[in-house]
Amino acid sequence: MRTPEIVLVARRECHLCEAAREVVARVAADAGLEWTERLTDDDADLAARFAEEVPVVLVDGVQRDFWRIDEARLRRTVAAAARG
Repeated sequence: MRTPEIVLVARRECHLCEAAREVVARVAADAGLEWTERLTDDDADLAARFAEEVPVVLVDGVQRDFWRIDEARLRRTVAAAARG
């Protein structure tokens, strides 16, 4: 099994981002994985790339979901990425 990289792209003071943090944290914890968060507030390139799509979840650098993060879909995606 491999360790997928999970990244949440978010911004400060964003209600959808708060909900996404909870989902990503829960899914990652259940899978025994770490995750990171990158803020568009701090990164002009991310802000330009994702504009109004935040929050965005990337798994191994590939955008997998945005706005309202689907927990079941993220669980399937992480499990598949871990299998390789």
